[in-house]
Amino acid sequence: MYLLFTIAGFCLGSTMFAYWIPKVLKNIDIREIPEDHNPGAANAFTYGGFWVGLLALSMELLKGLLPVALGQRFLDINSMLFLPVLLAPVVGHAFPFFHPQKGGKAIAVSFGVLLGLFPEIRPFAYLAFFYLFFSLVIVVRPHSFRSVITFGLFSLLVLINVKIPAIQIGCLGMSGIVIFKHIIKYQGEALSIHLFTNKALHDRLP
Repeated sequence: MYLLFTIAGFCLGSTMFAYWIPKVLKNIDIREIPEDHNPGAANAFTYGGFWVGLLALSMELLKGLLPVALGQRFLDINSMLFLPVLLAPVVGHAFPFFHPQKGGKAIAVSFGVLLGLFPEIRPFAYLAFFYLFFSLVIVVRPHSFRSVITFGLFSLLVLINVKIPAIQIGCLGMSGIVIFKHIIKYQGEALSIHLFTNKALHDRLP
């Protein structure tokens, strides 16, 4: 059963919804247009529009959530055998079966996996908190640096506060994959850290 859910999670992860939904609905290849060539939900929003992006984001979250949430019903989350079930959707998205070099950065699917751990909501809350904090309070740019810092601190809090080894190691592995994908897709932008202000909000508005 652990192997079955691991394979199912990897196959779902390898299904690049954020790539296929804009491709099918708008005939847009989001791996070709942006500089980072990332088949992720952010580029689906940017180049496909709000509704295409929303559908892509929902599917990217679900492909992480479903195998983990269903796995909890049949498997023991306290067993180390649950570890590959947690990691499989993220690995599949980052290194998809048919095109391992064309995977995404695995942020949305990571959030989905963490939502699938409900009622253990702390890992999801930690990741969401740091993303919001470094986007709305102390603004870290570019996005690649923000993600590296966010996932690093998220992993630290999980290690300290969540005492289930499979979740601890799973979150470490997830963070390692996301950080690695951001490093290899890094575009050479300079690091910028500043407090969020009304002027920063005004500058973001159209």
